[in-house]
Amino acid sequence: MLDVELLRTKPELVKEKFSQRGEDVTKVDTFLSLDKEWRELKGSLDSRRAEKNKITKEIGAMLKEKKDASELIKKSKEMEKEIKSMEDREEELRKAIKDMLLRMPNLQDGSVPMGKDENDNVEVKSWGKPAKSSGDVRAHWELPLFDFERGAKLGGHRFTVMYGDFAKLERALINFMLNLHALNGYKEVWGPHLVRREVMTGTGQLPKFEEDLYKTDDGLWLIPTAEVMLGNLHREEVLDEKELPLHYVAYTPSYRKEAGAYGKDIKGFLRQHQFDKVELFSFTLPEKSWDEHERMLSHAEAVLQELNLPYRVVNLCTGDLGFSAAKTYDIEVWLPGQDRYREISSVSNCLSFQSRRMNLRFRRGAKIEWPHTLNGSGLAVGRALIAVVENYQEDKGIVVPEKLVPYMGKDYIEL
Repeated sequence: MLDVELLRTKPELVKEKFSQRGEDVTKVDTFLSLDKEWRELKGSLDSRRAEKNKITKEIGAMLKEKKDASELIKKSKEMEKEIKSMEDREEELRKAIKDMLLRMPNLQDGSVPMGKDENDNVEVKSWGKPAKSSGDVRAHWELPLFDFERGAKLGGHRFTVMYGDFAKLERALINFMLNLHALNGYKEVWGPHLVRREVMTGTGQLPKFEEDLYKTDDGLWLIPTAEVMLGNLHREEVLDEKELPLHYVAYTPSYRKEAGAYGKDIKGFLRQHQFDKVELFSFTLPEKSWDEHERMLSHAEAVLQELNLPYRVVNLCTGDLGFSAAKTYDIEVWLPGQDRYREISSVSNCLSFQSRRMNLRFRRGAKIEWPHTLNGSGLAVGRALIAVVENYQEDKGIVVPEKLVPYMGKDYIEL
């Protein structure tokens, strides 16, 4: 959530940032209009309440002296109705303002490149050289240990069944990632996959992306990423400065309707309604968050380096930046079956945007401040599996990457 004082004092800056993101800038003026009415009404309401309290005391004094207070009583009742009407409008305005604030995206950092969509993202660096292309391998959806037909029979489109060594490879990748991140100082967390509405709101999934989320009949929501669970661990708390930074890692299935992805990646395992992901999350002091952003990126990269999978890092442009992020690096792994790099991780610095939504603060001396939050995929497990089975593919099978051999108990998967 944006700082209300920033909206009040620098509305033109906010409009400029929104415009660069492709956001409707008129919402800033709408907010300012509602905010002005609310503040003026609140002042008037406080004055009327004070006047009403004064009359109430006068009525009490007159009745004590057995004087006629009927006129004041009549005036008090009229004021009571007026105050109730003002209170109703004040509450209506307060809710409208809060809803507007919850739907406004974060403001991008100055280092984010201008652009309309993913085609305008800027490559920052690359690692490794692709050794194979579509002429050298079968695309992963042609391999026998994926069963898309039975996945569709069980759950519908964008669900998959895997058997034997592919199922084991998924589990091996999860354990390898968790162990690697633990060595880098992340505390592993196991937590709920079903969460309350305010938890989804805290990290920015609600209310904007409601149509892309799964909801139960009793009001709980299936998490689309472990970021939701990890980010809200300390919601509505006041931490001590000495407790920061905090680094967490979790493996969870993630659940997404993919409402905006109609027609995209129809084939294969790349875009699913249910997929596995290992997620990194950090809470930091404000002055440390940009260093932490680079640090977290290096930890996500380390997974691909350990697996010797070629990748590149891109700085997302303003038009492709996520709702809660001030800046995001995407890591894209080489998939020879598609002859292209595909996203396998997003590493984002959200500054104080999520902390304000979660009412998470920290104490530094006598001062209360908002910590910064960062999140990153470490990595999307299914896409890592695709990268392994395509980049390590041979005519008769798949070579198991050296780092995964202890988890698989073998060094080769026969097809």
